[in-house]
Amino acid sequence: MNSQVSPIAFRLTRGADLKQSILASIHANAIQAGCVASVVGCLSTLSLRLADGHSVVTLEGAYEIITVSGTLTPDHVHLHLSAADREGKMIGGHLMEGSIVSHTAEVCLLSFPAMAFTRAFDEDTGYTELVVN
Repeated sequence: MNSQVSPIAFRLTRGADLKQSILASIHANAIQAGCVASVVGCLSTLSLRLADGHSVVTLEGAYEIITVSGTLTPDHVHLHLSAADREGKMIGGHLMEGSIVSHTAEVCLLSFPAMAFTRAFDEDTGYTELVVN
């Protein structure tokens, strides 16, 4: 098996949508299979789908990004984010569009050129799930 990995790194500035920017980088770099290595920065708006799979919470304020993890396909990013508010209280969930960078976000992605990730509907979960090729 080819274990080649290609890193991609970029910095987002105030006003960028974190999820949409990661998807744009996937397209710009022709990533067919990848993952998030690291994201550090701050958000002024945080939008997350919660663990029940339906509820979305959108919060305004100062949020420090603690972690972002996920898989990257050409048409879909599956990202989970945890963040801390001004008091250090944590919240996390499935990253949604509308999570806006307040100052900066430093993004490091990994691409796996020898692989292809797609998603297919899984009747058991009710979601499109990762398919690895």
